[in-house]
Amino acid sequence: MPVSKKQISNAIFILFIIILLFTPVGFQVKVFVNKLLSFSPSTIEIDEQEKLKSYNWLLVNNKGKSIDFKNEKGNIVVVNFWATWCPPCVAEMPSFQELYDDYGDKVTFLFVALDDKEKVAEFILKKGYSLPVYYEVNNRSKQFNASSIPVTYVLDQKGNIIVEKTGAADWNSTSFRVLLDGLLVD
Repeated sequence: MPVSKKQISNAIFILFIIILLFTPVGFQVKVFVNKLLSFSPSTIEIDEQEKLKSYNWLLVNNKGKSIDFKNEKGNIVVVNFWATWCPPCVAEMPSFQELYDDYGDKVTFLFVALDDKEKVAEFILKKGYSLPVYYEVNNRSKQFNASSIPVTYVLDQKGNIIVEKTGAADWNSTSFRVLLDGLLVD
């Protein structure tokens, strides 16, 4: 029985899908697509913003240095939950690094890894990132419980959650920088 052109094209299509889903090449394609589809995050409307109810949260970095989230009360804080196995997370990291390079001394950045410490350390080193990565010691505020990653929250000095973004975003966009600059002036 001869193989038809339709069967060959179907087989090629299935092979392409398998490569995209189950190989490192597919992972890089997903990262690339997420970068293309990343836009600047938007703020939550003022009447819909919530004040963070609990600052009872402890984090620790790879070197064992702990941070008590209570000490961040009154600061502008960017909290990002991510993992190395998550293509949208990996896609937005370069924009976070650029933002952190310019605002790291003015804004508190907490990159909370939901991943194996060794994998995270290897990823950060390989990419040359200097982002402050932390791991949870205890449960976070219920207001930070999203069902998927990446998810990023931005708190203003009053503790209002002014940005809640699930999925990849361009954090180094002009509009997000304008938002941070406005908060820093207040």
